[in-house]
Amino acid sequence: MINRRSFIKTSGMAVAGLGLPATVLSNNQAVIPSETPDRIGSDPAVAQPASAAQRQSPNIVHKVDYAVIGGGIAGVCSAITAARAGLKVVLVQDRPVLGGNASSEVRLWILGATCHMGTNARWAREGGVHEELVVENMYRNREGNPVFFDALLLEKVWAEPNITLLLNTAVYNIEMSAPDRIGKVFAFNSQNSTHYEISAPFFCDTSGDGIAGFLSGAAFRVGAEKGEEFGEKFIMPEDYGKLLGHSMYFYSKDTGRPVKYVAPAFALKDIPSKVPRFKDIHRDSSGCRLWWLEWGDELDRVFESEKIKEELWRVVYGVWDYIKNSGTFKDVDNLTLEWVSTIPGKRESRRFEGDYILKQWDVAYQTHFDDAIAYGGWGIDLHPAKGVYSSYPGCTQYHNKGIYTIPYRCIYSKNISNLFLGGRLTSVSHVAFGSTRVISTGTLCSQAAAVATGIMLKNKLSSPREVLEKGYIPELQQQLMQTGQYIPGIRLTGTQDLVKSAKLVPSATYELSELPGNGQWRVLNRNTAMLLPLTAGKTPVLTFSVKAAEATEVKADLFYTSKPGNYTPDVLLATKTVAVPSGTSSLTVDFKQKLKTPQYVLVVLNKNEKVSVEQSDVRLTGVLSLFYSRTQKQDDKYGVEEVPYYPPERRPGGKNLALKASPAIRSFEAANLLSGIFRPAADSANAWVAPLNDTVPTLRCEWPNAKTVNRIVLWFDSDFDHAMESCLMGHPEDVMPFCVQKYHITDDAGKTVYECLDNRHSRVEIQLEKPVLTSSLTLTCYRAHENVPVSLFGIQVYGTPHNFVS
Repeated sequence: MINRRSFIKTSGMAVAGLGLPATVLSNNQAVIPSETPDRIGSDPAVAQPASAAQRQSPNIVHKVDYAVIGGGIAGVCSAITAARAGLKVVLVQDRPVLGGNASSEVRLWILGATCHMGTNARWAREGGVHEELVVENMYRNREGNPVFFDALLLEKVWAEPNITLLLNTAVYNIEMSAPDRIGKVFAFNSQNSTHYEISAPFFCDTSGDGIAGFLSGAAFRVGAEKGEEFGEKFIMPEDYGKLLGHSMYFYSKDTGRPVKYVAPAFALKDIPSKVPRFKDIHRDSSGCRLWWLEWGDELDRVFESEKIKEELWRVVYGVWDYIKNSGTFKDVDNLTLEWVSTIPGKRESRRFEGDYILKQWDVAYQTHFDDAIAYGGWGIDLHPAKGVYSSYPGCTQYHNKGIYTIPYRCIYSKNISNLFLGGRLTSVSHVAFGSTRVISTGTLCSQAAAVATGIMLKNKLSSPREVLEKGYIPELQQQLMQTGQYIPGIRLTGTQDLVKSAKLVPSATYELSELPGNGQWRVLNRNTAMLLPLTAGKTPVLTFSVKAAEATEVKADLFYTSKPGNYTPDVLLATKTVAVPSGTSSLTVDFKQKLKTPQYVLVVLNKNEKVSVEQSDVRLTGVLSLFYSRTQKQDDKYGVEEVPYYPPERRPGGKNLALKASPAIRSFEAANLLSGIFRPAADSANAWVAPLNDTVPTLRCEWPNAKTVNRIVLWFDSDFDHAMESCLMGHPEDVMPFCVQKYHITDDAGKTVYECLDNRHSRVEIQLEKPVLTSSLTLTCYRAHENVPVSLFGIQVYGTPHNFVS
């Protein structure tokens, strides 16, 4: 190792070889002052030292609480989470932009448990800082321009005074303070020829390839395990390969005039004979829809990554040559190649080992972990190593019936005592990695690492393992939930929340007695369902408006799910077959069932193309229309369950079915605001919903004695069911229709203590300019859309400023 520590030994010491003092800055870094002779600037010409030995690059020393290595989405969210908890953070990124695979350099969309809204994982979008970023990106950039997203990430990181950001800076060495403990990392920025020494009590490696873990000696795995090691069945044939590959994308555009294309000599020739999936190439193919332009074969995913990139460049330029010049595609004369990625998007390299390794069965059977800190929902998704050249399908996927939890023991190294594992580096088998590897899932793990670090520093713990061993997991879970990170099976208790002792008085509450028809009809060309939150007791009688070309009948099914929190219709409660006359009529269904507990049910109208059902323009928090797409077949060889998929449609589609309910569904009471869950989940909508006709509803919190109020947290509905892909796809709205945009809060004298005119976020934390003494607070909301009632998931009131106490 090059001993750069001799260059600046300690803050305030002389700079070796120059005799100049280092400058100590407020963020605990030491730098060479600007008058150093070998600096190049606007000063008058200065003769440079003649000896090479006297010429040394600057060295900057950072001593912080938490060092994050890797500036992808996981690293960014981890750094921001830690900074907001009061930690001093250095974020090291080896690229010129933040975002990793989601940046403009690679242009992969951010995605996780929502699975493009194509499975049964409902309201599954990831929370915390991740949620804040994707919601803000939706508002500014619903068209999905990746360059705009780069700027948003930079803005958010720069806004945090506790973060020191080092772009273009690559970690190349480390120094251990003990055999099992990282003391500092050494990094170099090729753009400013500067070395950095970064020391911290705790590190989080979110670098994708795990450079800090690798250099420190952290235990890791590469490739697929044999089935017998963990008893897994989703094991691919030997010629499938052991690792997922890299991908590279391109964008094209229509210039409005003819543009020729002369392929470079290295471009792949004869695409139809060399690329088995060539029929999936289309005139408008671009971006991450070309995820299957993938390759890696048996090459090392780290040390031979450049060779993989070169081969993928051959493929990309060859595919464009095929589109442009083969004569296969029409209307291509005016198309030009606008952008090609210069670095590949990596799926897999090293997987580090924690105290627990997540396995296929944890994902498939949704194992409950007492130390759960995150969740996933992307299917187990494996790709052949030969990628674009393989005769296998581009991917082999298995989606389970719902989301699964990830234990805390998977996010720290089992043998390096101060190293967290973030992003895709978490402790999982190759099969489980097929699910956990996606951006949003790894980001939740990284946010958990940041909060755990705050707990360790506060309680003087020396290792992440002690958080588990000394009983701090409940505190970690509560603090994560308070930041907006949802953890299945956990409720936010909020022991210091003054609302727990308040009387909640809503102006009125929505009762679902009718979703009025809009005169638009939908053919029952596939099974069509309504997902409804019902209270305990007798199921309501439901009436739909239908129109039939001739006399026929419709079969209606009532399903619920075998596992609480899932939305897969795998338990049939009742079936009714109803005669439908020719013309327009009412279809009334009384399942005559009694529910023991509140739960979500699916009311399914089975396919009958002779029948159309009327739709409604009303959209409602916690209620969805779902449409059968396909059934995953059971395969005992691979351990795959049968799963019927009932996903929603994206807006402006996916309108609810017009219906009447008798008695009305009363699942939207103000008491839901105390559930400690801030999205539809755990068999409840978890929301107070105002009547549709109430354009300015209010919710009042009353206390018998005056309370000192310092901070208020509001939880709105930003539609956690919408995937919010960050690029390429585009979206119909910039603010979700369920989200309250305008509101104000008044005290017991009617004085406004806070007002917002342009909200779009799910979680809003309000720090009042000065404490307010009051016996009540009234939240007044303004309906944003004619056909969407105001809703709220939670309100919290605190007498103390933000300090991560729930």
